[in-house]
Amino acid sequence: MADLVIGNRVEGNEMIMEEAPNNSSDDDQAQQQQQQQEEEEADPNQPAKRAKRYNRHSEEQIQQMEEFFKECPHPNDNQRKELSKHLKLDPSQVKFWFQNKRTQVKAQVERLNNQRLNGEIENLRAELERCQEALKKATCPNCGGPSSYGEMSFDEHHLRMENTRLKEEVQRLSGMTGNHVGNVASSSYTNVSSFQNRMPSHDVGIGSYGVIPNMVGEMYGTNGSGSYLPTPLQVAPDPKRMMIVELVDAAMEELTKLAIVGNPLWFPQNNQLGTEILNEDEYFRTFHSGFGPKLLGFKSEASRDSVVIIKNNINLMEILMDVKQWSKVFCDIVSRSMTHEVLSQGVTGNYNGVLQVMSAEFQVPSPMVPTRRAYFARYCKQHQDGSWVLVDVSLDDIRPNAISTCRRRPSGCLIQDLSSGYSKVTWIEHVEVDERTSYNLYENFVNSGFGFGAKRWLASLHRHCQRLAITKPITMLHHGEEKQFIVKLAERMKWSFLTGVGSSTADIWTTISPPCDSVRIMRRTSMNDPGRPSGLVLNIATSFRLQIPPIRVFTFLRDVKFRSQWDVLCTSALVQEKEHIATGRDSGNCISLIQVNQLQNENQNMFILQESFTDATGSYAIYAPIDVGPMNEALCGGDPDFISMLPSGFAIVPDEPIFSSPPQGGSIVKVGPRGSLITVAFQILVHNKPTGSLSPNSVASVNNFLDFTMKKIKDSVADDSNKHLLGPQIVSKSATRC
Repeated sequence: MADLVIGNRVEGNEMIMEEAPNNSSDDDQAQQQQQQQEEEEADPNQPAKRAKRYNRHSEEQIQQMEEFFKECPHPNDNQRKELSKHLKLDPSQVKFWFQNKRTQVKAQVERLNNQRLNGEIENLRAELERCQEALKKATCPNCGGPSSYGEMSFDEHHLRMENTRLKEEVQRLSGMTGNHVGNVASSSYTNVSSFQNRMPSHDVGIGSYGVIPNMVGEMYGTNGSGSYLPTPLQVAPDPKRMMIVELVDAAMEELTKLAIVGNPLWFPQNNQLGTEILNEDEYFRTFHSGFGPKLLGFKSEASRDSVVIIKNNINLMEILMDVKQWSKVFCDIVSRSMTHEVLSQGVTGNYNGVLQVMSAEFQVPSPMVPTRRAYFARYCKQHQDGSWVLVDVSLDDIRPNAISTCRRRPSGCLIQDLSSGYSKVTWIEHVEVDERTSYNLYENFVNSGFGFGAKRWLASLHRHCQRLAITKPITMLHHGEEKQFIVKLAERMKWSFLTGVGSSTADIWTTISPPCDSVRIMRRTSMNDPGRPSGLVLNIATSFRLQIPPIRVFTFLRDVKFRSQWDVLCTSALVQEKEHIATGRDSGNCISLIQVNQLQNENQNMFILQESFTDATGSYAIYAPIDVGPMNEALCGGDPDFISMLPSGFAIVPDEPIFSSPPQGGSIVKVGPRGSLITVAFQILVHNKPTGSLSPNSVASVNNFLDFTMKKIKDSVADDSNKHLLGPQIVSKSATRC
């Protein structure tokens, strides 16, 4: 079993390239001989130069080296010697041929990428020109003048809406007065109308949201003619866009109050962790006319937490408002995200007033926990005291036929700038989810608020900022390009692992029939991807429970001295940590480059790149085997994007939180040391050709490998010989797979 898996893993780290043509030509030789002859005729007294020898490879030799290159583009010394004997060539000739071939293939890949990018740039440029022309021709439906919505700030847009509402209110009041006082009121209305016509127009440009629904008043908690949205909105040029503006304005006000007010609106959840939970009764009394009652069949989850982060408020806003940075920083929580439309660009030079419509999918690192999908608006604003507020609020009632499993009431954060580049971040997460959703093993973990709550969001943000603060001076000032390369490679490895560890159905993976309900198997075809080996890749993941505290499981899985007890790649091998880069204040937050030297077969020597990190809500140990040849070349100044990796790893979270109730009502949570929930996920190359078919034997072998690794972990962590290394409080050897 070990031999089978080792073969797959090592083969998975070979880069299989397309064949490139041979650029050598006989015309070059003829030109050089003619030049040499002309030089001899010009100076007959000069001794004749010795003619250079040109060793031409035969077609058969080139063909055989091409075939070998497809299987192994980086042959070691033994393979080159064997190949040179077989082809009757000097080993140096074989070495130089493979070097030239790799250079040709790399140039070909870069050329294809450049062509693709150039095509995308041209398409974007054409689309930009088309949009600019459309904006120039856009007119306001009310006044017939030019529409400049895309260039105005959010505050200006809000003033235009308010002006439109006031004009309609004047018309309504004038009409009501006319019913009682006749011509006198009509004369007054005429004067008001003439004054109104001289006012500047502040109408909203036409959007893309269609017709206003009949549930406006119901959605805002009014009877249809309340103070949140006036009745004349139904004839506005873009009613849904105006609804979104009114919605985020109310959400901003609510979130600011939620971030500042304490008891009785918030209850302390745990003195040690500092998280607070919302008092629902007090919330609906305080915001009775806000976003309506709780949805039928849904339950509410609301939590608040604060932390001081090593980053100023401007840099934090760049992370939160850029969807790419946001999804990368929170890649353990956000499995997919997209910006659908930017409704306001805000003030030039910063994000004040930016309003955008987004969708996202949120996950827990386990295939047993369903993801939560949300469609929402995100709006940020800078207050006069210099603090920033970012708010998210769902748009399910505005978008027709929206399919969301998570309704986001006003959620987001308040960022207060402190001295010396620090910021205090207060995070609020307030959602409604279907109460019928089952989370299997993770029921207590999710219900405690650790799964999707404010504590987990802040822990991820704090860990990311710590990682940047520690690794940036190390890589840029003291250790040069080698450790900078390792940090960059570990970041790509972590992101690749987290896209396949949860239950998200991302586009890059295709789910296949699992062997049992607790195991999730996905497949993907990799081709022309420099960061992955070409072929058919399987991703298998499952979760199980251990009656052992999470910190001991995390220590066992990340520590090099325990690796040979569970990793088949390190069995009967000398395992050493070659590089160690700290990424946080906790000793478990680090990046390691592990060198594995097989005692029986030198051809299977390799490196293992590993990153581990931990916080109050969970721990991760992620790794990827890498061949010695490509890794050494990359450490000497190569491109890390061309290193092929198939990441695997573990996610550990606490199990069975203990619930108790305070005297004033509500519930608090205290995480007890009862056990751990462990998710294990492997990516394995099962076929080195993208067109290869997936056989039942391959799926069975991968599943057997998963069971084998889980058994080794369970037995080794609970082994008496490891107790003094992991800690004295291992309570039980029993473990169950569910």
